[in-house]
Amino acid sequence: MAWNTDLRWRLPLACLLLQVALVVLFGVFVRYDPDADAHWVAEKRSRNVSSDLDNEFYYRYPSFQDVHVMIFVGFGFLMTFLQRYGYGAVGFNFLLAAFGIQWALLMQGWFHSYRQGYIFVSVENLINADFCVGSVCVAFGAVLGKVSPVQLLLMTLFQVTLFAVNEFILLSLLAVKDAGGSMTIHTFGAYFGLTVTWILQRPNLHQSRQRQGAVYHSDLFAMIGTLFLWMYWPSFNSAVSNHGDAQHRAAINTYCSLAACVLTTVALSSALHKKGKLDMVHIQNATLAGGVAVGTAAEMMLMPYGALIVGFICGIISTLGFVYLTPFLESRLRIQDTCGIHNLHGMPGIVGAIVGAVTAACASSAVYGEEGLAHAFDFDSAKANWNASLQGKFQAAGLFVSLAMALVGGILVGLILKLPVWGQAADENCFEDAIYWEMPESTAFHPEDPTLKPSEP
Repeated sequence: MAWNTDLRWRLPLACLLLQVALVVLFGVFVRYDPDADAHWVAEKRSRNVSSDLDNEFYYRYPSFQDVHVMIFVGFGFLMTFLQRYGYGAVGFNFLLAAFGIQWALLMQGWFHSYRQGYIFVSVENLINADFCVGSVCVAFGAVLGKVSPVQLLLMTLFQVTLFAVNEFILLSLLAVKDAGGSMTIHTFGAYFGLTVTWILQRPNLHQSRQRQGAVYHSDLFAMIGTLFLWMYWPSFNSAVSNHGDAQHRAAINTYCSLAACVLTTVALSSALHKKGKLDMVHIQNATLAGGVAVGTAAEMMLMPYGALIVGFICGIISTLGFVYLTPFLESRLRIQDTCGIHNLHGMPGIVGAIVGAVTAACASSAVYGEEGLAHAFDFDSAKANWNASLQGKFQAAGLFVSLAMALVGGILVGLILKLPVWGQAADENCFEDAIYWEMPESTAFHPEDPTLKPSEP
């Protein structure tokens, strides 16, 4: 089969059409939130607010910046471990995130911020758009190096749409609590990406195996991404929590879980090596699993020791997944998971959903206080039939909804992306920047290179 990777018309056309459509849609539907509008002075007066410091911007913007860095720097550099795909990892992550945040502002706005015929955008909307794109970045990890930028734009278009629907079902209809997105972001993103890569399975990918490994400097760059994600994850899990104790609690729980996860990962990585050496893949990825798993229960009364237990468990699960499960999935189920997102996001996301359901089901006024319980789970006299057991059941239901949306959506999107018209590379040319990027002369493609075969027109 001949593969045409010439993107000269396909990629510019896709980018420009999408951007023009977004400009039109923003012009019709999007307006500033009152806190960002020039009428803020009058708005302050109507709210009896005395200072500009009470503007939502000052509460949310530091968290937004942290989350923004995670999406563009953390996720981007985390995927630079491939020795000849650094441009693709950072550059395509940049592309899909820049498109995704615009589309997410619209999709999430129509579901959550649409009133009087408009979507009103604030800093909180920007954070939620980054969350949505975080799910796309997770899925990108499964198909990294095997798809074209046009395919990535299409995947982002569909995944953001599905994400918004899934998020609306969980947060608005089921009233699920998922502050850090263990279900909405990580579980959905991971299993969507795994399903897409399963549909796009490449039978001759072994011909590119020599480029699937890392070299010293590529692993070092990937570790930069890990450290950015690790440091900012407490902001990620607490960014949209209620001001005060909930946000404070979410940051503490995430901090503790991440710390425990590092020690556990290092211990298990060394124990599983016959000479006790550490595997950089485990240190780059499994050390972050604690942040994923504590997401759903982050703002609940999990207690610091509970957060440590979650991090401890996920360090074990994630490291074992990289050692035993990833090879099994590829050899037996034909799931070619480039970055091991099943181990970092999929399984820890499920653990996080379970922890959230159990923690919610055990909530009581003795632990939260009467007013604290109502505040933590957003119920009042209008929800007099609320109880902790019911909340736990809704939390569990949210997990199954996310999995169903991811699997069904992944199959449909995968079938669309499988069409041989999107400029994808041949199996033997995967994981190679020179296919889509102008390379420096010292690393440019040479026809005599036996490891790289030019795609046929």
